[in-house]
Amino acid sequence: MQRVAKSHPAKLTAGIERTPQRAMLRAIGLTDEDFDKPIIGIANTWIEAQPCNYNLRELAGEVKKGVRDAGGTPLEFNSIAINDAIAMGTEGMKASLISREVIADSIELCAVGYQFDGLVTIGGCDKTQPASAMALARVNLPGVYLYGGSIPPGEWNGKEVTIQDVFEAMGQVSRGTMTVAQLKDLECNACPTYGACGGMFTANTMASALEAIGLTVPNSAAPVAPSETRKKVAYESGWAAVKALESNTRPRDILTREAFENAVAVVAGMGGSTNAVLHLLAIAYEAGVKLTLDDIDRLGANVPELADLRPAGKYVMSDVDRVGGVKLVMKQLLDAGLLHGDARTVTGESLSERLKGVKLPSGQDVIHPISNPVRKSGGFAVLKGNLATEGGVLKTAGSTRNSHRGPARVFEREEDARQAIIEKKIKPGDVVVVRYEGPKGGPGMREMLVVTAALVGQGLKDSVALLTDGRFSGATHGFMVGHIAPEAQVGGTIGLLKDGDVVSIDVAKRSLNVEVSARELAARRKAWKPRPIKYKHGVFAKYAELVGSSSRGAVCVVPGEKAAF
Repeated sequence: MQRVAKSHPAKLTAGIERTPQRAMLRAIGLTDEDFDKPIIGIANTWIEAQPCNYNLRELAGEVKKGVRDAGGTPLEFNSIAINDAIAMGTEGMKASLISREVIADSIELCAVGYQFDGLVTIGGCDKTQPASAMALARVNLPGVYLYGGSIPPGEWNGKEVTIQDVFEAMGQVSRGTMTVAQLKDLECNACPTYGACGGMFTANTMASALEAIGLTVPNSAAPVAPSETRKKVAYESGWAAVKALESNTRPRDILTREAFENAVAVVAGMGGSTNAVLHLLAIAYEAGVKLTLDDIDRLGANVPELADLRPAGKYVMSDVDRVGGVKLVMKQLLDAGLLHGDARTVTGESLSERLKGVKLPSGQDVIHPISNPVRKSGGFAVLKGNLATEGGVLKTAGSTRNSHRGPARVFEREEDARQAIIEKKIKPGDVVVVRYEGPKGGPGMREMLVVTAALVGQGLKDSVALLTDGRFSGATHGFMVGHIAPEAQVGGTIGLLKDGDVVSIDVAKRSLNVEVSARELAARRKAWKPRPIKYKHGVFAKYAELVGSSSRGAVCVVPGEKAAF
């Protein structure tokens, strides 16, 4: 690779009026040569407390090499990261979605505060990825997103395992089909090294979406974290950021309506997590692109699921890398007219140009041909009705059923639902309802993997339904409807349900209703009072005050913005 020939001195250090800034930066070793180059901020979300982002410090070093070789000066800064799997089932899970906003805020603050000329944002675990894209959209500086890569599967009793198996095994222990000793052995073998969770859970879903959307270098999503390929992708990302600056290619040039439609299609084709719905809505909001739940429902329903990946399938992301990467799915969707081939990418070429010559290899069943998909639709069903006037989201790839009708079993928080499942109080046919876990009510919209995994472990996956105004992990599978809006905390019908109310779910009709008369619901609503928010001070209280509906991405909007939003 050759250095960029075009001189592009940094905004922060050019001219006599920036003498104090240069003096300060000399203290950390920068020289006149560095000041004559653009300064590229490296927004890292490295953290030692979890495996998904554990390798990002090393990757940042490779990014810096790419920036320097392309003619830029890299300066690294750090944000935070909350690990969903570690926080799952605890009060700490409320911090997860809130962290998405804090990460985006902190990247924005540093980008503005240090007047960077360009950015590379690095993510791993679930919220660090959409937050990185949201920040790029906000500041609109030439920039690139880099994913840290996923963890290879572990091995236990002769089969490949992931963290999904550990969560579901807890239910098996309570059911009596697994011993505590076996669970401990599984625990010690499920996560053999660093990297984000290996299945088509939220991390790999968002990595695939951001590759499809064009904010990354080619083949960025599939290579595992502990690999030379991942280091190469990191180097290329640093190089690409300087080149994007040279060509004045900005995130909002990439984040078009067509790009978001491509992302939705690829998520569906990969059988991705429902969290992608929430995050793509949020990124679109930051980019000023109109995208709705109905759009996502319509776009995803037309796309076949081509990747046979966990949680509902057989393989993990390392297998996708082994056979050729996410581009195998993208190329088939493109050839079928399901992607916009003229959409721009951050490296300058169109999506069609990126995918030129890609062919599906024979002799493998990780990625199916579009003529023989895993499922006819890998998208999401957005359900509406008197129980969700703004909508609720069901992952069609996660269930074989199309309808369910049964009595509500209502719980005011996740912990109570989990305990009822462990105590075998949930029966086939029930509709488990977990409410006051929405963006405001939680606050923070906790994921319900502990609850859904317990249902799977108890053998109830195919006989019960679960509704929540909270979220689901990408590892969730079954007849599970999340993101129900309006949420209970703001007077949504889910907050008016009583034990025994009959709930009817029909995927084909896209309907979600409670069989209670409008008069009765009106009477309940009149008697309803909002529950006090648990947090009165600090970040949780701020978030509860500012956050909007999950149907619009659960983004934080300031009071003056709410009317327009």
